[in-house]
Amino acid sequence: MAPRDITLFCLVLCLGQKIQAQDGNLPSPTISATPGSLIPWNESVKILCGGTPESYQYQLEILGNSTYKVVDKKLGFQKTAEFVIKHMDTNTAGRYQCQYMKQYHWSVRSEALELVVTGLYDKPSLSTDGCLVVMPGESVSLRCSSAHISFNGFSLSKDGRAVLSQHQNGGRWGDFILGPVNLSFSGIYTCYSWYSGSPYVWSAPSDALELVVTDTTNQDYTTENLIRMGMAGLPLVALLAILAENWLGHQVPHEEDQQDLRELSCTRQKTQTEWTFGLTPKGHQVDTRH
Repeated sequence: MAPRDITLFCLVLCLGQKIQAQDGNLPSPTISATPGSLIPWNESVKILCGGTPESYQYQLEILGNSTYKVVDKKLGFQKTAEFVIKHMDTNTAGRYQCQYMKQYHWSVRSEALELVVTGLYDKPSLSTDGCLVVMPGESVSLRCSSAHISFNGFSLSKDGRAVLSQHQNGGRWGDFILGPVNLSFSGIYTCYSWYSGSPYVWSAPSDALELVVTDTTNQDYTTENLIRMGMAGLPLVALLAILAENWLGHQVPHEEDQQDLRELSCTRQKTQTEWTFGLTPKGHQVDTRH
C-alpha cells in the first residue's frame, strides 16, 4: 500500500474514532410528563425532553409493534423541548422515549416514559382490613377489587403516581402489602384495574384512602421537652411577680400615710381660708392692748 493511501486510511480511522467518542460523550436526555403520567380520557399532557443548550433538534418516539416510530420533532436551539398531546386516548397511550441531535449526531434514547389513559372502565374499590394510622416499621394491606368485571391487572397509585402493579390469572381483586413503612409512605392512595392485553388503558380511579405514618415517639419527646421548659420557667415567673409587687409597694402609700396626708391637706386649706376672710387663726391673734 502506498504511503499516501496509508496516510489517508489513518485519517479516516482517526476521524471515525473521534465521531464515536463524540457520540459517547453526549449526555443521555431526560423525559417527563406534566401534570403526570396518569391522564384521564380526552385530557391533554405535556412531555418534556431535556438535552443540552446546543441541541438543535429533538424527536419524540412511541413504541409500536416492537419498534419505535417518530411521533413529533422540534427544531431550534433549546435545552428542553416540549411535546403536547392534546387528547389522550387508547392510541396515544403507551411507552415513549426521546432523543436530541447535537453537532450532527444523535444522542442515545432517554429512559422510557409510560403514559396511561384512565377512565375506560368503572372504578374499583380500595379497602383495608387494618388501620390507616400506623407506626414506622408496621405493614399495611390494601385490596383493590372490582364488583362486576374480572380483570387480570391491578395498580396502586400514591398521590397521582403509580407505585405498584400486579398481574392476576383472572379475578376481581388484587392485594398490595405496604411495609415496613416509614414516614414517606404517608399520602393519598387510589387503585386501578386493567387488562394485561392493554396495559396502558386503565379504569377510572377508586375512591381515595389516606395513609398516615406517625412517629409518636418523637411527639412524646416534644411534649416532654415542652413540659420541662415550662417547669424551668416557673421560678422566673415567680421572681418577676415578687419584684413587681415590691415595686408597686414603694409607689402606692399605705392607708395610714394616705390618712395623714388628707388631714394635713385639710389643715392647710382651713388656714388659708381663715386668712382670706379676715379671720385670725388661733395662735396668730394680734394684741391690741396698749
